[in-house]
Amino acid sequence: MELIEQLICFGMTRQEATIYLVLVTEGPLNGYEVSKHTGISRSNAYNALAGLVDKGAAYIIEESSSKYCPVEIEEFCTNKLRSMSKLKEELVKHIPKRREESNGYVTIRGKEHILNKVKNMIAGAQKRIYISAVKEVLIEIQEELKAAADRKIKVVVITEDSLWNLPEAIIYYYNEKKQMQLGLIVDTMTVLTGEIAEGNDATCLYSRNKNLVTVFKDMLKNEMKLIEINRKKGEKDQ
Repeated sequence: MELIEQLICFGMTRQEATIYLVLVTEGPLNGYEVSKHTGISRSNAYNALAGLVDKGAAYIIEESSSKYCPVEIEEFCTNKLRSMSKLKEELVKHIPKRREESNGYVTIRGKEHILNKVKNMIAGAQKRIYISAVKEVLIEIQEELKAAADRKIKVVVITEDSLWNLPEAIIYYYNEKKQMQLGLIVDTMTVLTGEIAEGNDATCLYSRNKNLVTVFKDMLKNEMKLIEINRKKGEKDQ
């Protein structure tokens, strides 16, 4: 079922994905044979096979009875991504521009959507990034943090443990973190804060509201000052 869901993400219908997997395992088949293997009616099987051909996921073998063979999954996915990349360029170029981004509060739900927002915020940073998160979250976004540091963006991380493979340019403050709590501020303009638990239980608030950004910035500054005070106190006690 997981494979079917993944194929659906690449534009197949559920019937097309089911039939594609049958073609991969059984080899070239005609509509009648596909119907027997899947239990899908013959008319629906032929419609789904035609859909696979239209989407570049299958080829037709012309014999006494037309059969269908699957396109290799890597080739199909590469072609699809190439097509989507071109479509993205066209959409970005021609989509109407919003006059001004809202300064309100936007709720983002679901771990995947939150992580995507975090990655996009980091990628769009121009000067500085402050992030407070557990190591588990940092692992998910370490490539984006590396890229930001490589672009000479100031990156400050508050966490419970360092990641050895992140650049030395990234500044660490160590503190015991509440499990899955997340805070991110970029360029003193945008803020994302909340809980990044598994699945749809994760909820974060995103905003460009100046008051919230200021409050969150001050909160992070105070947390870093407290960490530094405790660190110096610990050194003196040794």
